[in-house]
Parts: sequence; C-alpha cells; structure tokens
Amino acid sequence: MKRRNFIQNTATAAALIGFSNMGYGSNPAEVKPSNGAKFKLKYAPGFGSFPELAGKDPVEVIKFCADQGFTAMFDNGLPGRPIEEQDKIIAELTRQNMDMGPFVLYADFKVESMVIKDADIRAMLVKKVNDGVELFKRTGVKHALMVPGRYNERMAWDFQTANVIDMMRELGEIAEKGGLTIVLEPLNKRDHPGLFLTGVPQAYSICRAVNSPACKIVDDIYHQQITEGNIIPNMDAAWSEIGAFHLGDNPGRKEPGTGEINFQSIFKHISEKGYNGVLCMEHGRSIAGKEGELALIEAYRKVDNF
Repeated sequence: MKRRNFIQNTATAAALIGFSNMGYGSNPAEVKPSNGAKFKLKYAPGFGSFPELAGKDPVEVIKFCADQGFTAMFDNGLPGRPIEEQDKIIAELTRQNMDMGPFVLYADFKVESMVIKDADIRAMLVKKVNDGVELFKRTGVKHALMVPGRYNERMAWDFQTANVIDMMRELGEIAEKGGLTIVLEPLNKRDHPGLFLTGVPQAYSICRAVNSPACKIVDDIYHQQITEGNIIPNMDAAWSEIGAFHLGDNPGRKEPGTGEINFQSIFKHISEKGYNGVLCMEHGRSIAGKEGELALIEAYRKVDNF
C-alpha cells in the first residue's frame, strides 16, 4: 500500500472509531457532534451534504448540522421550494440560531442577458429581483446570487461591461429599497466557457462602478484559484465589495485538504479581517457514503483549527 493511501485509510478508520462512539443509530439525527464545539466561521453545508447521516428531510438536516457545530446552511434552490417548506426551514434555522447563505436568483449560462440591451430580458431580470425581495421579506435570507450570463462575440467588451453596469444599477436600486443584496458570482472559463463574468478583479470593477450596497461579489475560492489564483491578495483588494464566499478545493472541487488550496491559512485570514458572513460549502465529497460524510466534517475541523 502506498504511504499516502495508508495515511488516508488510517485517518478514516480512526475517525470512524470515534464516530461509532457517537451513539449513531437508525435515526441519523441521533448522531452527536464529534467534539461539541461550534466552528469559528460560518461554514454552510448544503441540504445534500449529508444524505447518509442526516437523511433528506431539510429540518432534520439542519438539526444534524447544528449538532456537528455548523452555524449556517446554504440552499441554491431555496426559491423553488414550496412556501410551506421554506417556512419550516427558516423556523428551524431561527430555532438553531443559524444563518442562511445566498440563494440563486438568476444564473442562465446559455443566454446573453446583462451584456445586451433587450427590453424583454430587462423585464425578466427586474421581475426576478422583485421576486427575490419578496422572498427576503418572507424568509429573511438577504443575499441573492446572480450571474450576468454569456458574453457577446460581436460586441466590443467595454460596451458589454457598460451594459452590465447599467443593468446592475437598476437592479441594485430595486434590491436596496427592498432590503436585498445581489451578489455577482465570477465563474472560471474552464468549467463554464463563454460567460462574461470570470474574475474577482472584474467583478470588483463592476461593483465599484455600480456603487450600491446592494451589489456585491460572491468570492468562490474554487473558481478563483483556477481563474487568477493569488487568493488572499485578491481577496484583500476586493474586500469592500465581497458579500459572501463559496468553497471548494482545486483540483476536484471537493472538501478542503483534497487539493492544492491552503484553506487553513485562508480561513485564518478571513477570520482576522472580521468576516461574519456565510461560507457556502459548494463542493462534493472525495469519499462516498457515511465515511465520506464524516471525512467532510473532519476536514472542516482541521482547517478551522487556526
């Protein structure tokens, strides 16, 4: 057996021994925290992060995550859930004193949307933001994620940038009046070719031009490691415009420790800057099954130890 595999298997076995002493039974919600401590930062699992250990009922998932020390959740698809289910989720989050990360308000990767001037697209985006405001008023979830869509191959880049700024000024004004914050997400060109918004510096320049507290950035560390790297200095340079974080190691887009990113140093830096928002765990697991779900929790324990 290779040394690396031996270490991984030994660590997993040791973790499982500890896990077996947690009182795990037929009900996943009976699982106790690995050490009872809350995480230092608001790492936010998705509702599908622990299907084996927590099941599929969103209320039970929240209870499980709270028991493991997490203080936030995220749900990209929150707007698509039935209202009664949204209400149950928010009620349990409130009971557990947990936050909710950004939901996806608009992210069509196939359409040239904000980069062009089109009356129908404008009306659609305005309606989306008004719907997001109503969702915020009902649930209290403040951050709504938007993607400006594809770039136009026939139009000068600067004209497209100006169109995005104009569109975000209008949408930002609606959002600000309603208490909502739009967070723009840059996405890497390798995984999502053809999109307009690809980097934190680019998103920063747009947010500065929009000049609204309702227009901020999702700094997705996985995407930005691919796109420009230099994560901490770029984070510092754009800090005034960062509204939320997404997480995922690179390569692989799995939990911290499975790739090349030094998440422990990054989280220490984020903590020292006084960030009190949510960091969405928007990534997969490197190991399948219950063992992988436990390894996911332990990976965050390790990088949270700063």
